[in-house]
Parts: sequence; structure tokens; C-alpha cells
Amino acid sequence: MPNAVPTVIPVILSGGSGTRLWPKSRKAYPKQLHKLYGNVSMLQHTVQRVSKYGAPVVVCNESQRFMVADQLSDVCVQKPKILLEPAARNTAPAIAVAALEVFEADESAVIAVLAADHLIKDVEAFQASLDIAVMQASQGKLVAFGVVPTHPETGYGYINSEVGGDSALGGKVNKFVEKPDAPTAQEYLDSGNYYWNSGMFVFSARQYLEELALYEPEMLEHCRQSLSNATKDLDFVRLEEKSFSACKDISVDYALMERTGSAWCVPLSAGWSDLGSWQSLWEASEKDAQGNVSIGDVLIDDCEGSLFHSETRLIAGIGLKDIVVVDTDDAILVVDKNQTQKVKAVVDRLKANDRTEFNHHRKVHRPWGNYDSIDHGDRYQVKCIEVKPGASLSLQMHYHRAEHWIVVSGTALVQRGEEEILLSENQSIYIPLGEKHRLTNPGKFMLQLIEVQSGSYLGEDDIVRFEDKFGRT
Repeated sequence: MPNAVPTVIPVILSGGSGTRLWPKSRKAYPKQLHKLYGNVSMLQHTVQRVSKYGAPVVVCNESQRFMVADQLSDVCVQKPKILLEPAARNTAPAIAVAALEVFEADESAVIAVLAADHLIKDVEAFQASLDIAVMQASQGKLVAFGVVPTHPETGYGYINSEVGGDSALGGKVNKFVEKPDAPTAQEYLDSGNYYWNSGMFVFSARQYLEELALYEPEMLEHCRQSLSNATKDLDFVRLEEKSFSACKDISVDYALMERTGSAWCVPLSAGWSDLGSWQSLWEASEKDAQGNVSIGDVLIDDCEGSLFHSETRLIAGIGLKDIVVVDTDDAILVVDKNQTQKVKAVVDRLKANDRTEFNHHRKVHRPWGNYDSIDHGDRYQVKCIEVKPGASLSLQMHYHRAEHWIVVSGTALVQRGEEEILLSENQSIYIPLGEKHRLTNPGKFMLQLIEVQSGSYLGEDDIVRFEDKFGRT
């Protein structure tokens, strides 16, 4: 009798910060939530690739939960389960809590562990390899996708496997190796037995948990306690912080794949990239006859092998070779294309100097919409605020600032003290310092308004919330 086809549950890890793609990707709004190719975000691309399987389990951090939920609602056929990590503890614990969640619902389920921020050009080829990986996992193998290398890459770890030739069914893993130097990477490429470690895995939830119990029992128990004591928060499962934070910070490679005797490699040739740097985005993008990639409002002359990425204004490039120029609303990056891995060092300096550009863009996303800080000075700040149809900000007050709102488009319902006022385009209202207030969009279209703040302190932490539908304190 053939084995029954197992239920397959995608487990999507969406906790990365993508620092090497700064200034486009930042901690509060990382690369997986951006549209780096196509018309949807990288997270949405990932979900769409596995839409034929069961409802996904997505693991992300608390600060990104509403953006993740919004993006998932646009593309998910079935309602996803979203687990909130209270602390970053690498991939092994993240996969463990997802596997525990899946196993509780279906003890025979297979999980496909996918990063939310990878590019895969040939979706059909990926899905064919995924079907093979599911078959191997149902036979007791812990499967890693090994990307068939196209050049001697030094930025990826490698998998040495007995696959040999073009066997689509894969082969036993001999060893995992760290990122090599250039001569070693060339040797790996020439041998034909080394594959890029994609960081994507397929195995049964049961087997992952059983083997983790052998190699990392303490970590598994922390994960079990964290999920057992988790709380429901709107559409999210908030993992218990103390237990999860006690987990060892360790990748699934170190925790299990390098130690198990059941590791298996399925080769993947599907135009894969982790888009881990601006150079890798250049490599993966369509180019003009001179090898340039132009995204946004770009005008170039006599340039070669360069990438220009504009969000807010015209970029004009003349006589440049192998240069990356990235423009955002509050920062510009100019870097040699062959040194884009060093962008992380700039991000580290921004963080050390407590610069906001490390964490946030000028436009900040909130569960009700977003705001864009378009101007500021001594004792004043100007924002453009957008509120989604039907959404409402918290009932709040400020100790140190007053606010003046001018409606640009849409309709605003304003609660100010005990009164409610309905405003339409070109109408305005003043909110005195210390007054309770709330802003709601009662209409069917986006509400846009200009907010002028004035006062002695204009920080975002000067908010006292009395009621909030999103559970924020």
C-alpha cells in the first residue's frame, strides 16, 4: 500500500531585519515586507508559492505583527496562524514552536520551513522540488534544499551531498560547511557535490520534535512551555516571554541538521536568491544593454554595471561603473557594488549612535494606517496621516503637545472630549494639550489629513491611551 499523502503546512519565518539592504530595509520595516520585485511584497510572494498547501504558520516579531497580518490577509486562501516571538532566538526555536503548534493539530503533518525574504524566479521548478522534498520527509528524512550553484559564491554556506549528477530525488547530506573563501568556493563548484544552503527545510513535525528532544532537550522544553502559556491577542498567538527568552540562540543547522543522521539534500534549480545585499538584487534583476538596473525615477548616461533605486526623487547618474545608488525619503546610500556586504557596518554605526534611521523610515506604519513626518523644527512637527477605511486610532491624550488637524481627502470623525465632530475635505479642528481625543475614518476611502503638532516635547512616547482596539497599552 502506498503511503497516504501527508498534510503539508508551510511555516514561514518572517523575523529578519535585512540590514544589508539598508536604507530600503530597516528593523521596523524589513525587506520581506517590501516590494523588491513584482507587484507584491516578498512575504506575499512566499505565501503565494505554497498556496496549494494548508494554512500557513507565520512566525514574526511583535513590532511587525500588524503589517504582517495586513499583507497575509491580501493573499492567504486560508486564515494563517501568526506566532509572535517575544525575543529573537534564531531559527531552531522559531521552527520548534511552529512544529509544536502544527503537531498539536495534526500529528502526521509535514512542515515546509521557508524564509519570508527569498527570491525564486521559477516557481514551477520550486514547487516540483518541494513535492519531492515532501515525499522524502514522509519517509523519515530531514530535508534541506541545496541550491545548484551557478558561480563560486562566498556569501553562502554550502551543503556537501551524495546527490551526484542531476538526481532530482536528492541524496544523503555528508556535511554542512561555512561560507568559503574564493578559491574554496571554486573547488566546491568544480566538484559538483556542493550546493548552496538555502535555509529552507522540509520534515515531519513529529520527527523534528523527536530529534530536537535528543539534541536540544532544554531548548525544546522552553519552547513547549512558551507555547503552552501563550496568550491570544486579537488574531495573534503571543508566546510567553520568560520561557522563550530562555531558549538557546541557535540556528536549525547547528541545533539539528549538522548532528542528525537523517539529513537529506534535495537539489533546487529555480533561480533562487536570498537577496541579502544590493549586489544580489542587481544580479537578480533585469538589466539594460550596459548592465544597469534602474528602479524608479532614474536618468543615466554612460553608466555600466550599476544599480539605481529611487523612491522619492529623480536620480541622475553620469559616467558611473559598478556603483549602487539607493534613495529613500530620509537617506541616500552610495556604495561600490562589490562592497555592498559592508552596508551592515553602517547600520551598526547608526544603531550605536542612536540614529532613528537604523530603525524607522520617515513613513511609519501603524495598524490603523501610517504617518509621514514631513517637517519638524524647534517646538513643532508636521505629519501627513492616512487612516484606513473603518479604522480608528486609540482614545488618547498628550501631556506636552497640542495638535491641529486639516482634512485633505476623505471624512474624519473626531472625538474631542465629550463631543464628536464630522469633518470633510478642507475642514480642520484643534486638539488642545491634555484633551482626550480619537480619530476615526467612517468612510469607504482612505482618510488623509495634515497634523501640525506644537509643544515642548513631540516624541511618540507622549501618548496616554485610554482605549485601543489593537490591544496597545
